This record gives sequence, C-alpha cells and structure tokens, in this order.
Amino acid sequence: MTEDMIPIRLEDLMNFNCNFENECFNDCCRDLNQALTPYDVLRLKNNLGISSQDFLKTYTFLHYGPGSGLPVIEFKPNPGTGYACPFVTPEGCSVYEDRPGSCRMYPLARAIARSRQTGEITQYFALIEESHCKGFGKKTGQTVKEWLKGQDVDKHNKENDRLMELISLKNRIIPGKLEGAQSDMFYLGLYDLDEFRAQIIGKDLLKEFSLPEDLLKKIKTDDEALLNFGVDWVKFMLFGIKATFGE
Repeated sequence: MTEDMIPIRLEDLMNFNCNFENECFNDCCRDLNQALTPYDVLRLKNNLGISSQDFLKTYTFLHYGPGSGLPVIEFKPNPGTGYACPFVTPEGCSVYEDRPGSCRMYPLARAIARSRQTGEITQYFALIEESHCKGFGKKTGQTVKEWLKGQDVDKHNKENDRLMELISLKNRIIPGKLEGAQSDMFYLGLYDLDEFRAQIIGKDLLKEFSLPEDLLKKIKTDDEALLNFGVDWVKFMLFGIKATFGE
C-alpha cells in the first residue's frame, strides 16, 4: 500500500463525490495508464457495437508482462489529447454505463485474499487521495458499501476475481514466463472473444467438452457465457485442469 492510500472499511462513511461541478472534472481521465480486464473489453466492445478484434485494434495496445508472459491490454495512449481516455468528452464519459471496473471503483482501491481451504474471498479497500482530485471532503452520508452499490461494480468485481484466480493458478503451476503460444491462448480465450467464438465453433472444438445443449447455445450467442467458458478453456489448455465448464 502506497502513502496516498488510506485503509477504509465497508461501514465507514465515503466522504467523496465526483460530478461535473468539481473543478477537476475529467482530470482523472487524462494522463492515463489504464489496464483493461477481459470483462472491461467485453462491455466496451458491446457498447460500441463492434467486434472484440476491432475494439482491441482501434482503442488498445498489447504488451506482455516481462516476468509472467501474460498479455496486458491498455488503452492506446494519444499524446495529442494529453493521453486522455478515448471515451472522455467535455460532458464526461461517453460509455459511462459500460465503463471499466477501475473507473467505477475510483477513488477506491480493492484487494482480495482467497482462502485455499474454502475458496471464500475477503475484500480490502483503501482510498487513493491524489492531489488533482477535488472530490474529497464532500459528505454524501453514504457508507463505502452504499457508495459501491451505486457504482454498480459487483458484477465487474465478480468477473475480475475469476481473472485473478486464473493468474494465481498460473503463478503456482507455471511460475515462470508463458511461452508465445501459451500467451496467445490466454489472449484469445479471454480478450478476443469474437475470434475465440469463431475458432471454437468453426473447428467444432466444443464437442470435445461434452457441454450441455443449453450451455452450448449460450456460448454461441452470449458473450458472458463465452467468457466464463474461456476461463475454463484456458485452465484446461494451459494447465490440464478439467473444469465443470461454464460454471
């Protein structure tokens, strides 16, 4: 935890409010260095009505963790706009309903610990007080728990926790760097969902997993079901772990 992060509990009051009246409005959307999770990409590409491949090529760039070999997706920087998010406008966020999980959480940071015995997740939160943000000290009467509910962040956290579990699994089974083909599988099954769907259906690979018919139909039409399957597919392809696919 860094010096500008202050631990906070769910029952504590959230003395923070962000709106267009703040003099710093939109400042947090500039000088951006923001990674996107698979669920972020899913929501954003669907909001824009484009394929995952088009979204990734147009709005993001890909690099690989130097020690892990894991793909990292970030918004493509644009020096001409002060490295602003591609979706920020003078009126605010143009994709607000499908904004990334980290945007919903700000100015909170969230960390989790998972019990190896029970699988239960414990959450920890901290406030990130940055000098450019003038939203602090504005009393709303809301607890942290109530504020988080208003940000509609639970679904993002649930999906992102599955990613964290997968990365933790990778670090235990393959503690070193993923090779090129392994990294490509991770990227395909989690980020480039439309291409993943085309490949597994086109090659009829789904039959190998003996999926229930209703789940098979969902995977062909529902991106969230496809992403859940993608997590299980990566577990199987990289680690040889047979999952109960789709759960």
